[in-house]
Amino acid sequence: MSNVKYYYDPETLSYRKITTDKKTKVRYTLGFIFASALFGFFMVLIGSQYFESPKEKILNRELQNMELQYTLLSQKVNEIEDVLGNIEERDNTIYRLYFEANPIPDVQRTQGFGGVNRYNKFEGFNNSDLIAEANKRVDILQKRLVIQSKSLDEITALAKDKENFLLKIPAIQPIKNEDLTRMASGYGFRTDPFTKIRKFHYGMDFTAPRGTPVYASGDGIVKRADSRSSGYGKHIRIDHGYGYVSLYAHLYKYNVRKNQRVKRGDIIGFVGSTGRSQAPHLHYEIFKDKRRINPLNFYYGNLTSKEFNDLLAKASVENQSLD
Repeated sequence: MSNVKYYYDPETLSYRKITTDKKTKVRYTLGFIFASALFGFFMVLIGSQYFESPKEKILNRELQNMELQYTLLSQKVNEIEDVLGNIEERDNTIYRLYFEANPIPDVQRTQGFGGVNRYNKFEGFNNSDLIAEANKRVDILQKRLVIQSKSLDEITALAKDKENFLLKIPAIQPIKNEDLTRMASGYGFRTDPFTKIRKFHYGMDFTAPRGTPVYASGDGIVKRADSRSSGYGKHIRIDHGYGYVSLYAHLYKYNVRKNQRVKRGDIIGFVGSTGRSQAPHLHYEIFKDKRRINPLNFYYGNLTSKEFNDLLAKASVENQSLD
């Protein structure tokens, strides 16, 4: 079909052929191309808003996967924080309390890090606040773990020391109940058997036959085994550490020597009546930081509740001592 076009001329009352010069053709062609390009650009722009490219699909899948991983990580951190919080609570209210250590303040365990902003390197990224918060939680969690680890190391050391302390502290009656004739005199004011004057008696007197075994009341080192102290006769002093010393006086003979290490329950000597003594018996004293204290508080290791109550009743009677 011919592309020739005509128009009607009213002046001549006839049809005339439409002619187009080259410039007009070029202008029309360029206008068409420009319009087509502009249309295509807008179509691409609109399409990019509603349709993903293959690369964008991959990136979006990676982003979704990262968000899922963050959610799972956050849940695990929450679980670890709960478990650690429970350990910290038991550490403060049970372990440290039992071993007489000061509790660690919560602010010391959970406070953040001061000074320069440690998380400014995450600024400018998408979800930068989320990333920074996650790193902050992990840093604080790591710090809490370090503090708790050091606390458990301290508790372990205290436990070992406590075990050592419990072995060394005087904790048993130095003569077995079945070997006793009677508990003759307790700690406190008593009548002196020689002067008949009321004075303070700094130990406990256990009456028993001559030669009855005397036992070390705790682990320690024999510091003295001699008769050079006035009034005590043959006697033994054991240094238990932690400021505790036990003394066993008026012995018949020794079963240990100076500087010898002894264990609780070892036979260290035998009942006698040497020194300032009226009859065979053991005079027993305990020192704490060089001060004499009531031995009655240190018999929990080998007496039943009934035996201890009986001993307490007898020791409370103000009578005449044997030394």
